[in-house]
Amino acid sequence: MDIVIRRAEPGEYTALGEITAQAYLGDGLLDFGESDEYLGELRNVAKRAAAADVLVAVEDVEGGGAGARGRLLGGVTFVPAGGPMAEVSRDGEAEIRMLAVAKDARGRGVGTALVRACVDRARATAGCGAVVLSTQRTMHSAHRIYERLGFTRDPARDWNPVPHLDDIMLLSYELTL
Repeated sequence: MDIVIRRAEPGEYTALGEITAQAYLGDGLLDFGESDEYLGELRNVAKRAAAADVLVAVEDVEGGGAGARGRLLGGVTFVPAGGPMAEVSRDGEAEIRMLAVAKDARGRGVGTALVRACVDRARATAGCGAVVLSTQRTMHSAHRIYERLGFTRDPARDWNPVPHLDDIMLLSYELTL
């Protein structure tokens, strides 16, 4: 299977939103399940695409290359330095958010391909010296991807997006370019 990474198209937003929501729900990453407020953010790909670069991984079944229209496998949000969706990035840093791979596409290199695409975009961005991201403690498969690609933990940036809940601490990773 060839995987093509490209910008998400508006006609894919609903499907990508559902892949992202189901990945987080299925992996038990939302403390409040179907009633979690963050679920709406995960599904709102149009909002993300208006503020950042939403990339998708598609299965290139017909050899279409960059224009591939195959099955949607997953997606990620790339936030250029200083973008409005940034949470932990600083000046001169890009950020990766909401990486998700469809359950039936896992273990095939989709997540790695999406992260690599973000790193490549960051390297091609003038003045960008690092890529950062936040991840939950239980996202062990994602941690392995990040570490394989050279990201290192940055505990000084760990943070809690819901301060009134003590058990939600996001871990931060950084890759210096």
